[in-house]
Amino acid sequence: MALAAKLQLRQSQSLVMTPQLMQSIRLLQFTHIELERFIDDEIERNPLLDRAEPQDDAVNDQATQKIDAAPETATDGDWFEKETAWSAEAISEKLDTSLENLFPDDPGASERLGPDLTAQWKSVSGNGSASSSDGFDVGDMAAAAITLREHVGEQVALAFADPAARLIASELADGLDEAGYMRADMAEIAARLGTDRAAVANALAVCQTFEPAGIFARDLAECLSLQLAVRDRLDPAMKALIANLELLARRDFQTLKRICGVDEEDLLDMLAEIRALDPRPGMAFSGGASDAIIADVEVRTANDGSWVIDLNPETLPRVLVDHIYFAQVSPHAKNQTEKDFLAECLQNANWLTRSLDQRAKTILKVASEIVRQQDAFLVHGVRHLKPLNLRTVADAIGMHESTVSRVTANKYMLTPRGVFELRYFFTASIASSGGGDAHSSEAVRDRIKQLIDEEKPADVLSDDAIVDMLRESGVDIARRTVAKYREGMNIPSSVQRRREKRALASAGR
Repeated sequence: MALAAKLQLRQSQSLVMTPQLMQSIRLLQFTHIELERFIDDEIERNPLLDRAEPQDDAVNDQATQKIDAAPETATDGDWFEKETAWSAEAISEKLDTSLENLFPDDPGASERLGPDLTAQWKSVSGNGSASSSDGFDVGDMAAAAITLREHVGEQVALAFADPAARLIASELADGLDEAGYMRADMAEIAARLGTDRAAVANALAVCQTFEPAGIFARDLAECLSLQLAVRDRLDPAMKALIANLELLARRDFQTLKRICGVDEEDLLDMLAEIRALDPRPGMAFSGGASDAIIADVEVRTANDGSWVIDLNPETLPRVLVDHIYFAQVSPHAKNQTEKDFLAECLQNANWLTRSLDQRAKTILKVASEIVRQQDAFLVHGVRHLKPLNLRTVADAIGMHESTVSRVTANKYMLTPRGVFELRYFFTASIASSGGGDAHSSEAVRDRIKQLIDEEKPADVLSDDAIVDMLRESGVDIARRTVAKYREGMNIPSSVQRRREKRALASAGR
């Protein structure tokens, strides 16, 4: 067979991931904070981009016009006389005081202010733009929250007079984690400071008396013991209970009563004291303020009973392309490199604005379909949450499943029933035992939790009993699925619940 070179023409279609297309895909999955940060970076790199911030000049102009119009309507001319006629003596006479009292930080104002006091009066009194542009925030004056390290450092300085012991205590304080536990190795500290372990142990014993009670503990048992010692409740029975916390976690009350040598009533009192303790005393100084969730989509009820879906304007950045600046600087480009740079900046700016607009439309389209699919949930609650997957929404709005996945990531919806992440509405499907509509896994979880909350101490429901009750209500579910849902909600097994509820019932009698 002979081999020969040939030229052939062929037409084909392919998707090329250009940088602009990749940018649009990234914008879809950005959160509000990430999007703001990305736009700030783009504005810094691109001179043709700018934010469309609300202007206060129009408001100030309207206020100024109202002030200027007042003298023409006034009849007595008391306060509304022409500003050009104002003088230091006139103002002092009107206010029955001197300008030194009006402006205590500027005692020489009466000598410097001339007949025309319009600009000076506005800037000092706050009617102009000088005071409003300062951006003063009362929150800036708030004292910073004290940290755990600072709180401990103050106690170290007061508790240790010996400089060597104070140095050891400072090293121990450096080993505290955010929960207040001492994670440093005592032998390593002794070796690093050139001292013996007894000195380090003595310093640790003093540090364990600091406030809040329980800090500088090396494990949970020691943390609870330190707090009980402060309350003078660390008796032998309590020591035995603290030494067997694993039995307490398993709710093995019978074994605990035998080990501690107490009856059921005393054991319940001891358990109540344990619950009142703080297992992480240092977290009170964490100081981490929780960030408020800003919903991307708002859903409210219309007058006709339908749903109104709007995008939250606070999460929609407004970016403008400065075409005027481009028209001014483009004729002055000195070489081809500068022309290419300006053309690329204009192209990127236009693409970014279109991408932001497309992002907003896509989020609104996906949210509208979710509301349409989960209308029963918004009206009646979680029991009516329907099973839903990404493909169903993608097929309904004519988009790819991956696009819907990016849109629903880290986006939130404000509804009459609260704020929910968009992915909350996508739940697995559980078949119906009667052949009807499938049930949402979230609705089944809520049903399991309700059954367990309503059970009585004498009739604690096992997982098999819950399965039978769910099947009677039309939910075809396996026992292992019930156990998985129960463990996911941190609900103990039926054996552990029976022990605890019987103990609580005995205490109530």
